[in-house]
Amino acid sequence: MEQLKGLDHIDQKIIELLAENSRISYVDIAKHVNLSRTAVKLRVEALEKEGIIEKYTVVINPEKIGRTVSAYCDIEVRPDGLNDVIEKLVSMEFVTDLYQMTGSSRLHMHALLASNDELEHFIRNELYVLPSIIKVDLNIIVSRLKTRKGIRV
Repeated sequence: MEQLKGLDHIDQKIIELLAENSRISYVDIAKHVNLSRTAVKLRVEALEKEGIIEKYTVVINPEKIGRTVSAYCDIEVRPDGLNDVIEKLVSMEFVTDLYQMTGSSRLHMHALLASNDELEHFIRNELYVLPSIIKVDLNIIVSRLKTRKGIRV
């Protein structure tokens, strides 16, 4: 288990258990860390209040819901149009992640789409037509070898 700075071994174990199964009960956590259910609840609430635990979520397999094309784009944008491009991309439901990279006008985007046709439509009719776009490098995932969200403990 990766050591998490500033947390004792009990908090680290609680986070490990929640990362493995965010629906685990306080009673079950308590059995693993040898504390009462109430003590575990207070520790979890403190971890949430401190912002160490940001949220609990469900991980969905995109292929099982028809999102079979996973594309990454590195996008170079004119600085004066950066905010417009960001606003446009953030509003698109199939854009899952968007990052501003080093350099004042470079973006890295991940999108999950239903088909190559949907990807082609997005690229040709929604991305390339934006007047601030300078360059787009597009890569499509062939196979997932490892994937994870956030920090794993």
